[in-house]
Amino acid sequence: MKQFFKYVLATVVGIILTSFLSLIFFIFIISAFVSSINKNESVMVEDKSILYVDLNQPIIERSLDNHFDLDYLMGVEADKIGFFDLINGIKKAETDDRIKGIYINVSAPQSGMATMKEVRQALIEFKKSGKPIIAYSEVYSQGAYYLASVANKVYLNPQGDLEFKGLNSEVMFFKGALDKIGVEMQILRVGDFKSAVEPYTNTKMSEPNRLQVSQMVNGIYDEIIKEIGSSRNISTDSLKSIANQYKIQQPEDALKYKMVDALKYKDEVLEELNTITNTKKNKNFPIVSINDYIKNKVETDISNKNKVAVIYANGEITGGEGDDATIGSERISRAIRKARIDSTIKAIVLRVNSPGGSALASEVIWREVSLTKKVKPVIASFGDVAASGGYYIAAGADSILVQPNTITGSIGVFGIIPNAQKLLNDKIGITFDNEKTGQFADIMSLTRPMTPGERFILQNGINRVYNVFINRVSTGRTRSKEYIETIASGRVWTGKDAVRIGLADREAGFKEAIESAARKANIKNYRLVEYPEKLDPIKALLNNSKNNIQTYFLQRELGNEYSIYKKIKEASQRSGIQTHMMFVPVIY
Repeated sequence: MKQFFKYVLATVVGIILTSFLSLIFFIFIISAFVSSINKNESVMVEDKSILYVDLNQPIIERSLDNHFDLDYLMGVEADKIGFFDLINGIKKAETDDRIKGIYINVSAPQSGMATMKEVRQALIEFKKSGKPIIAYSEVYSQGAYYLASVANKVYLNPQGDLEFKGLNSEVMFFKGALDKIGVEMQILRVGDFKSAVEPYTNTKMSEPNRLQVSQMVNGIYDEIIKEIGSSRNISTDSLKSIANQYKIQQPEDALKYKMVDALKYKDEVLEELNTITNTKKNKNFPIVSINDYIKNKVETDISNKNKVAVIYANGEITGGEGDDATIGSERISRAIRKARIDSTIKAIVLRVNSPGGSALASEVIWREVSLTKKVKPVIASFGDVAASGGYYIAAGADSILVQPNTITGSIGVFGIIPNAQKLLNDKIGITFDNEKTGQFADIMSLTRPMTPGERFILQNGINRVYNVFINRVSTGRTRSKEYIETIASGRVWTGKDAVRIGLADREAGFKEAIESAARKANIKNYRLVEYPEKLDPIKALLNNSKNNIQTYFLQRELGNEYSIYKKIKEASQRSGIQTHMMFVPVIY
């Protein structure tokens, strides 16, 4: 009895201590949130200022209203910035007489290639104002150099490093690990190129997948080389030779091959910025960060009745509400419906950045897009990835605009049913027995292999969804079903190829998509409104505090390996038939 009370007392003390620590943590988070609100106030911009553009921070689809994520509040991670706010801030600085130039800091950008393309184009437009752009870094990754190469002057630390070796796409495979633990992934799919299932069934790329990955990587690489060559006045052949032979091994090599303009320490770069701002050497010159600069919002004419709605569809596609990082079919459909009914909204831009997800959820969103298209123009703008279900939801739009290095297509369908019989029976010693009322009462059981009859039924379901998907694309793109089938089969395309084969209309950025929507609606003066409404941050934390805190600490503990954990968790939680490019190739 004494031992019993000892354990009870220990349990009670543990519960009290855990509750107390949770309360302290929660109070800290709320306090940090309240203090962060003040940081969103407008910022004074002095005359002769340099605009500091940090391109190492995550560039997300939409800026956060408040810095309300755990990384920021815990002081671990810097700001995040919405890409449209970023490019609008750069655009605004072109005509702002207080801004004398831009200073770029970039070593390892945290954004996709299409996003980097949009930012790079904004910087090119800024240069036309005659104001200089200075880029400096101790280390340039290839993505960082792609961005920095647009600058008037590109400087590298004399002991720094510039990486320039070509692109590599790496896909992770789990079959070996699954074999070891005794789990068989039973696959149903349509399309030889639907490679989302390969990590579970193969130990390396299939030949069809290798073909599409090769074409994708080389297409993106050619675009990068062309743009760097244009900015640096170096031929594409020379750049490819530099990369293929790994000629940039020392900082002096970067200077020798004209990849940088000079090797300088930061104090020397600051002296040059002193000159640009006409301030004395070793004196602080006025500087404003792009994150602060965009807080000074340009006043919009709220009396203008004409509006263009931007609807952000960002993340994996799921049923239900979703959140700011996932596309919930209910939330996005409601936003589209609201924009359709509002007579002051004359056109819609559907901004898609998604690898796909639930086929049913994709169909629900497609339906709202197709209904809206009958009432007002709908222009789809694709970001880094708009593949599989991400393409599905936009297939009914009036037109589709892409960046040349957008990853899109992947028109295919799959289903995965794990068979854990060997794991449960042989590895753990757990067995199952059952009684059922019908032959297929236990269809899709995870404790045994599928029967031929079950596979036939489920494959028919996959085929039906694929046929619907093909019909949606055929109707939306006004192409024959037979033609769409020749470019579908789950095959992934770059944006440039998508335009060539008719899956997209033209290469253009987000701003061009907005302008295109306004033209199609025959309006010249309008203001932008954004949907869906951002989630209330405190409510989101209270509803998902456990998940948010768990995710935060897992990311801190696992580091880069968190992506592996996330992929496995997402795969285990999926249900229903999927239109998904599950494993987006990592290109570095």
